[in-house]
Amino acid sequence: MAKLNNRFWFQLHGWISLPVWVVFCLVCLTGTIAVVSHELTWLTNPNARAVNPDNLPEKTMPELVAVVEQAYPTAKVTTALNFEPYLVNAVIFTDHDKPYAVAYINQYTGEIQEINQGQTFINFMRSLHAWLLFPWQNSYSLGYYLVCLMAVVMLGALLTGLVVYKNFWRSFTQPKVRFHQGRKTLYADLHRLAGVWSIWFLVLMSITGIWYLVQAILWHTDVEIDPHEPMIAIEQVPMSSAGAPSPNYSLADALAIAKQRFPDFETTYILPAEHNRDNHKLYGSGDFIFFDKYSYSVIVNQWTGDIEQVRTPEQMTGIQTLAHIAHPLHYGTIGGIWTKVIWFVFGVLLTGMSITGFLMWGKRTFDGARQVAKSKENIQSDQLIDVLPANKEAIDGSR
Repeated sequence: MAKLNNRFWFQLHGWISLPVWVVFCLVCLTGTIAVVSHELTWLTNPNARAVNPDNLPEKTMPELVAVVEQAYPTAKVTTALNFEPYLVNAVIFTDHDKPYAVAYINQYTGEIQEINQGQTFINFMRSLHAWLLFPWQNSYSLGYYLVCLMAVVMLGALLTGLVVYKNFWRSFTQPKVRFHQGRKTLYADLHRLAGVWSIWFLVLMSITGIWYLVQAILWHTDVEIDPHEPMIAIEQVPMSSAGAPSPNYSLADALAIAKQRFPDFETTYILPAEHNRDNHKLYGSGDFIFFDKYSYSVIVNQWTGDIEQVRTPEQMTGIQTLAHIAHPLHYGTIGGIWTKVIWFVFGVLLTGMSITGFLMWGKRTFDGARQVAKSKENIQSDQLIDVLPANKEAIDGSR
């Protein structure tokens, strides 16, 4: 009975992963690359590097937006964001000859180092990992749900694997990799060893992945996670016969107002007001390392200078907290480049586990097929041997 149960769990472990092996392996591989996509961009694109040989102070995001508006007077800036300290800031804008453009601006020198009008490597890898580049229609992508379901597959493979692998904790104290006992043994040892050492990582990826699935369901059932900022009342917008009036408070003023409220506020993502009834939206990070770079938000009225809405980690609901800690835990940004390296290493192990698992299954399947074919040949040979004496007796009798 014990052997039967163990065989059941072993088969379940394989069938949980194998039907979606290609997708699962692709998600693991692209996620591993996405973790270090910023660093790979720094290595491969000199224009993306924020070089500061003169130790200049960092310019504010409104100053960088002003640089783009001065270089392109007819441009409409929609977004500005930063990445790592060693990468340039990005200012996204549109112009009459540029439907979508990203200006790479050195935040220390204020120099525009590149104008990118295509897909960036960072966005490509994040998109490929998050929704496999499936199209989005009506805020819905089948690829997003497919990727999120891989978290359920991962959790199922982990649980069944722990049931199958008895005394798995021995891999921590007595790791074993046998190189000279055939490929099957080698694949099994590598698969088990990587799985045991990656238990914490598998649990973390499973939980955050399942949260992304829950979050998508909440979105598409119109459950609001972060409340939308209020629109400016029409009465607050000054009317002018001479044309569209200029806002009383610029983006730089909005940043100064935000810093008065939160002296340690560091902007990471800003959205200038798009129209007369829109607000300046500033997002940033604080002292909470487990929260993402957008956990603080300050919404400033462009006509009155009033703060219309504020969000901080202390004020978040439970769902909002999950939404803002999932990303740093999933991509390993909680400790900068060092945690990224750790996440990358375990991402490689996870990708390798999916490959060794498939190789084990393939070798077992082909070996089984060969054994079945060999058994059929033996049966046919035995039948032929049984028939030959009878034929000999019949021939002798006819004589």
